[in-house]
Amino acid sequence: MFLPISSEDMIVRGWDKPDFVIVTGDAYVDHPSFGTAIISRVLEAEGYRVCIIAQPDWKNTDDFKRFGRPRLGFLINSGNVDSMVAHYTAAKKPRSTDYYSPGGKAGLRPDRAVIVYCNRVREAYGDVAIIIGGIEVSTRRFTHYDYWSDRVRRSILIDSGADLISYGMGENSLRRIAFLLDKGVPVKKLRDIRGTCFMTTDKNDIHYDFVETGSYDKLKTDKKSFAEAFALQYENQDPIYGKALIEDYGGKYVVQNPPMLPLTRKELDAVYSLPYERNWHPVYAKDGGVPAIDEVKFSITHCRGCFGACNFCSIAFHQGRMVTSRSIKSVKEEAEIIAAMPDFKGYIHDIGGPTANFRHPSCEKQKEAGVCKNRRCLFPTPCPNLNTDHSEYIKLLEEVEKVEGVKKVFIRSGIRFDYMMCDKNEKFFRRLVDKHVSGQLKVAPEHICDSVLIQMGKPGRDVYDKFMSKFYRITKETGKEQYLVPYLMSSHPGSSLNEAIELALYLKINNINPEQVQDFYPTPGTASTCMYYTGTDPFTGIEVYVAKTYGEKQAQRALLQFYRKENYPLIRKTLLSAGRGDLIGYGNGCLVPPAGTVKAYRDNNKAQKTDKTDKSVIKKLKSYKKYNGTKRK
Repeated sequence: MFLPISSEDMIVRGWDKPDFVIVTGDAYVDHPSFGTAIISRVLEAEGYRVCIIAQPDWKNTDDFKRFGRPRLGFLINSGNVDSMVAHYTAAKKPRSTDYYSPGGKAGLRPDRAVIVYCNRVREAYGDVAIIIGGIEVSTRRFTHYDYWSDRVRRSILIDSGADLISYGMGENSLRRIAFLLDKGVPVKKLRDIRGTCFMTTDKNDIHYDFVETGSYDKLKTDKKSFAEAFALQYENQDPIYGKALIEDYGGKYVVQNPPMLPLTRKELDAVYSLPYERNWHPVYAKDGGVPAIDEVKFSITHCRGCFGACNFCSIAFHQGRMVTSRSIKSVKEEAEIIAAMPDFKGYIHDIGGPTANFRHPSCEKQKEAGVCKNRRCLFPTPCPNLNTDHSEYIKLLEEVEKVEGVKKVFIRSGIRFDYMMCDKNEKFFRRLVDKHVSGQLKVAPEHICDSVLIQMGKPGRDVYDKFMSKFYRITKETGKEQYLVPYLMSSHPGSSLNEAIELALYLKINNINPEQVQDFYPTPGTASTCMYYTGTDPFTGIEVYVAKTYGEKQAQRALLQFYRKENYPLIRKTLLSAGRGDLIGYGNGCLVPPAGTVKAYRDNNKAQKTDKTDKSVIKKLKSYKKYNGTKRK
């Protein structure tokens, strides 16, 4: 049974009022891939009465009064994605669809949804307890650079007027919050709960050793201080050794308590065993449902956290770098539930997580001492202590394949290919190629220039080259025709037009024509966004080139799709401005043809049978050809 979304639903259950009302920017989808579903079911399992207000009309307070004043408080989130990301592209243009809304309709949540929702709740109920969480809150809990307004904003705790932040994966912090509120402890007195942020005027309220990251007045104007503060925040996100952090707002302090410990395997199993309906609420049937369910309805999450820690990703700030996973028994039981669904066709679309092939902590030391402060598990080179054993993941896949009604299990969420290459046993690699790829395997090299990859926190190009070669070799040995589909990013800090041209040449010689290219999107809570704003690497203090103009971003994106005729004029202009006119022509080393007809071009080059392609470019292109002539898309 879905949780109540109307006063009538509440009355049917015999409730006079809810304990908690969850307000969310997403449509109500009761599936464990949606944060609202997990938190609501966790609180329900603790015996609390929970009601849902999904995508309320924020123009006034009426919709927020749907259930009356809750006994314990409001829990507010923007949904599964930041509301600004949901509304705008990397070019700051409005999106035409919102996959987390009924029928994919855009505009059903406001910009900066958490702040707007909190304001309406305050208008309606004054001093009611408000706890905010989710990705929009987690990544904005400190002073942060806001790409859409191009300025540094305050902690969302201040701008929203909420009482408390539950950051990261909030099951245990919210259990504790609910328990204390239920015991009559005022929300303003909740000061010692891990995984939360609060405001105070008295440093004596802080229950943990703490580090001061600076004052907002300085951080909003001093880019060096901003970068140093980010590095301190990143360093203290470990639940074992992380300290509390405080930001000064003129005598008021935003305090982040240390992170909550990740859920144990037993706790994680319990969360995913709760009675989810595994679908959107029937009220959305008239709109054709909620599109976001399509990718996850027949998929299974087996892990949380990511020790890959790419600089452009907020997972390290939200879920953390410690990997925890569910038991094989728990995953198999979920597969049995999926297999019994009437519209299941026999295909599990994914068994993954932030990184599909991360199943356990990166090393034994991490379990007791936390993740290393001064280095990462895979970057710049894999740690010698890294546990690269895929055997339990293989066993998990084998067990799900045995479930009655399951024909095939695919892996579609991110595979960390550099981690795979560290595993000297080819068993998982061969199984992946032979059994779990549906024609195309999506991987994320992101770029091929080492100068850019360093800023991304990704492995060097040689690692991807070796992975690609191995993938196609094993594909050929298994008698299949399968392809790699690389995710690529343009305009990431460190990438100038020269690096974009280098990547375009690489794509051409390898016959890779990417259909989708992601412009770097500066979102709060990532090291790459800090680089974008400050122009420096927050971990080293070294200056980083940043492409900021719309024109250069468009040019870098166009170069990655050099094969599209509509991009030819911009690419020609870009190549000429970069002094690379040698790449305009009809030769093997050229990216785009010249303007005009082939005949006109040849008439201007009568002395030659080919264009004047620089021999050094041809030599460089040939150096990329080292994949045994295997067929590629």
